Amino acid sequence: MKVTKSEAEWKEKLTPEAFYVCRQHGTEAPFSGKYYDNKEYGTYNCVCCDAALFESSTKFDSGTGWPSYYEAIENATTEIKDISHGMIRTEVRCSNCDAHLGHLFPDSPEPTGLRYCINSVCLDFEEKE
Repeated sequence: MKVTKSEAEWKEKLTPEAFYVCRQHGTEAPFSGKYYDNKEYGTYNCVCCDAALFESSTKFDSGTGWPSYYEAIENATTEIKDISHGMIRTEVRCSNCDAHLGHLFPDSPEPTGLRYCINSVCLDFEEKE
């Protein structure tokens, strides 16, 4: 079941930066997020609804300053055409709550050729042993 909340409920749940990025389609500064250099084993979940989004085994260093993954967990994300800022890109959202996560680019050297460029502030990390 899709998670829906009012703007006031999201503001109460999220930090101001997470609200800006996840609910207002913002972007955190590169190399500023807590997960861009994380090398621990586990799952990256949506900060808004806790849905599992990415496995650490698909994470790679793209050199961009944002966490990058070559594959999302099946059915975890939704891709939407984004024509903002004078560019044509593919926006990545959480399929469970529609949180803006980042963008998808076809420039990964990894197995899929895709790079999910995701804002750290949109994620919570669940470490596994």
